[in-house]
Amino acid sequence: MPIRQLSPETVNRIAAGEVVERPASVVKELVENALDAGSTAIEIVAVSGGLSLIRVTDNGSGMSGADLSLAVERHATSKLADDDLFAIATLGFRGEALPSIGSIATLTITSRAQGQSAAQAITVDRGRKGSVIPAALNPGTMIEVRDLFSATPARLKFLKSEPAENRAIRETVARLAMANPAVSFDLVTGERTWLRLAACPPGADGHLQRLARIMGPEFVDDALVIEAEREGVAVNGFAGLPTLNRPDTALQFLFVNGRPVRDKLLVGAVRAAYGDTIPKGRFPLLALFVTLQAAEVDVNVHPAKVEVRFRDSATVRSLLVNALRRALEAAGHRASAFGGARALETLAASGAGGHAIPTGGGGGGGGGGGGARGFGFDRSHARLAPGFGEAMQAAFAPLDMPSACSMPATSPINEALTDRPLGAARAQVHETYIIAQTRTSVVIVDQHAAHERLVYERVKAALVAGTVASQALLIPEIVNLDPDAVATLAERAGELAELGLVLEAFGADAIAVRATPALLGTEDIAGLVRDLAADLLADGSGQPLRSRLEAVCSTMACHGSVRAGRRLTGEEMNALLREMEATPLSGQCNHGRPTFVELKLADIERLFGRR
Repeated sequence: MPIRQLSPETVNRIAAGEVVERPASVVKELVENALDAGSTAIEIVAVSGGLSLIRVTDNGSGMSGADLSLAVERHATSKLADDDLFAIATLGFRGEALPSIGSIATLTITSRAQGQSAAQAITVDRGRKGSVIPAALNPGTMIEVRDLFSATPARLKFLKSEPAENRAIRETVARLAMANPAVSFDLVTGERTWLRLAACPPGADGHLQRLARIMGPEFVDDALVIEAEREGVAVNGFAGLPTLNRPDTALQFLFVNGRPVRDKLLVGAVRAAYGDTIPKGRFPLLALFVTLQAAEVDVNVHPAKVEVRFRDSATVRSLLVNALRRALEAAGHRASAFGGARALETLAASGAGGHAIPTGGGGGGGGGGGGARGFGFDRSHARLAPGFGEAMQAAFAPLDMPSACSMPATSPINEALTDRPLGAARAQVHETYIIAQTRTSVVIVDQHAAHERLVYERVKAALVAGTVASQALLIPEIVNLDPDAVATLAERAGELAELGLVLEAFGADAIAVRATPALLGTEDIAGLVRDLAADLLADGSGQPLRSRLEAVCSTMACHGSVRAGRRLTGEEMNALLREMEATPLSGQCNHGRPTFVELKLADIERLFGRR
């Protein structure tokens, strides 16, 4: 078959296949044009999932009749003044969107330039361009797209249901609205107004107002301010606490120079920054905005402009990771407020289901209940310990010697401690949970999860500093393993020794442990060795252990922390709370689970009908 030139109509439809994947793609292109035109108010209407009608109306700069005629031609744009593709400062620039849309639908553009007395309109009906005619419209532009894909009906079979297409449109508009808080947005799909966003005042508070409308009020309660700048690259926005997470990335929003993107580099940087603070398969909530010189980023690498390429990707990644980590560490022991609210909802649901919720011995009325004061520590029975400030395990008695007494105490609460963020320890229940009291709340701490994070941070710091101290065992611990595990550990014995764990093969099916990291103690040596062997066998990469510090530290910390089932003294519980307050990221263990839940007193009172 001889080579021939394709017709303009076919070329436009090929371009449309790249630019217009679904109705949401049309909405994206048209709203971006409205933003580039300087609009401060944009209205979007979609009917039948955008297939019957998409209408975008704005109050931007508008177009003259001559501009209207050129706007529907291929590769005609007002956004490349000097044809420089390496300094693009607008959202749209290809000059393909309008002619591509007009080739597969009926496109009508009505526009009135600012300062002109009359509007004009032009229609492109599935590739056939009409004439510019007079019309009526306020200053700005209105674009209507009817019967989308009517010129390419085969494309319709690849679309999803109407609700799914409406959802995609809402997500598209929401992303653009997040990057432009000074612009008001109204979105109507079908007969329902899904979004009505008023313009927000300038500044971080105004931006957070816009994010709250889209991401939910719980994000605002747990959002950390992100601000960093280096070498002409700036990162700002908001990131949620690690304990506020989801099973998907639906509420992870990333922007580059105001453009919503799904960039692998940025997604990877977020994952690296949160690291061990998020459970596997869960994702944090955030909205981050990267700003840099237009010449430092190539936005022309994807037809839909959802991917970008940075000239100095290492700087961008490093800046983003460090900014997030600093904010997370500065948050200290904070955990999501959502956890306490969810716990109270569960309690309320239990009460509504007919299960009585005990109220203690306080009786009715507003006295607050003296029964709560019946829990405490009998100082005559409590064993005084040096606390968590010493070696982490030294604060705990041997397992066969209970270190706390469950008898009620008569000594008064230390009021000074109730002013601390995690309050004063009042009781330990089920030998697992510490109950603490602040002036305005009740705090429930998972002692194993909390201590696990504390040990983990200490081990990690020691490994990074190269100051891991070993504790020699008087009698080597023999751990039976399968031959593959023994061979794997023996092969890594030199690296493990640098981490404080000294071991050697003891025959073909056992390992002899001669020393352990001093921070971890000697209580669960067999479990630690077995888990390390399993991790190394599962990894199978042969990478140096120091390249997997977080995973190794996590395994060590899990076996070096105080277990559920250990009874603690009042001094030990308070020492744990103070250590948590001083340790970054202690709001979650190294598996990403929350270490404590805070129940506000006002919410508890409402639960019992006191408010």
